[in-house]
Amino acid sequence: MSNNETIGFIGLGVMGGPMCANMAQKHGGKVLAFDLSEAALAAVEEAGAERVGSVAALAGEADVIFLSLPGGPQVEAVAGEIAKVSGRCSLVVDLSTTPVATARKVAANLAGHGIDFADAPVARTREAARKGALAIMVGASDAVYARIRSMLDYIATDVTHGGDVGAGQVLKLVNNMLVFANTVALAEMMVLGEKAGVAPDVLLDAVSKGSGDSFVLRNHGLKAMLPREFPDKAFSPEYVLKDISYVFELAEQAGVALPSADAARRYYEVATTTDLSGRYFPGVIELVERGVMSGDTGEEA
Repeated sequence: MSNNETIGFIGLGVMGGPMCANMAQKHGGKVLAFDLSEAALAAVEEAGAERVGSVAALAGEADVIFLSLPGGPQVEAVAGEIAKVSGRCSLVVDLSTTPVATARKVAANLAGHGIDFADAPVARTREAARKGALAIMVGASDAVYARIRSMLDYIATDVTHGGDVGAGQVLKLVNNMLVFANTVALAEMMVLGEKAGVAPDVLLDAVSKGSGDSFVLRNHGLKAMLPREFPDKAFSPEYVLKDISYVFELAEQAGVALPSADAARRYYEVATTTDLSGRYFPGVIELVERGVMSGDTGEEA
């Protein structure tokens, strides 16, 4: 993709805002931005992006449009708006996490309007988004992947082309389910270790040097679970359940049973019924501490 092409970016939330800012700072051409939040638009303007007043206006001016939206329904709706515009846009890249079937449906709909599509969900933390150090899994044709590869380097340090449309979402859902399940396992082990007489900071330090080390331990464990910092307006149990629902939708389609994932899902379901609702999802460690999860049923104690 030429640096002279105009990039459009829709969705300036927790991850989208930093990604758009990185693109605005690194891209040689224009970067146009749209969001419903005035504060979010002001932030990316400081980085060099130009605001536009609507999806239609952005689609009329941008050559390629990146989406960073809450989920499948929003991606379908916005892609539908883009398809209605007879503008410059010839490619939509979805950085959101959606069902695999949604990615393929959106791709088919856009193709009918002469617009290519790639699903390119992102992984890692908001800090990584700010640093331009995300991991991205891409589902796209070889030609589309070649076109967007340099754009993805603006926001990521690791990019994997998994195959055709839908492959990016498969990889992202597998990644997220492992993170959610690992967080639950770490929560249980941290509480067990402390009750057995080992300080949690010592436990995490020791395990980080052994075969139990993980991204979850070094990030969610050390930065959130150890200091018990679970802020609002972060990736909440509700968002976890959204992604898990996509995992089980895919599992049903593939005919694969996921009993371990189902056990982890119960933690986040219970979290949404407590004061952990709306707060950073590693807060599930408090469910273990409180003895909320009991027996084999997972019912509240």
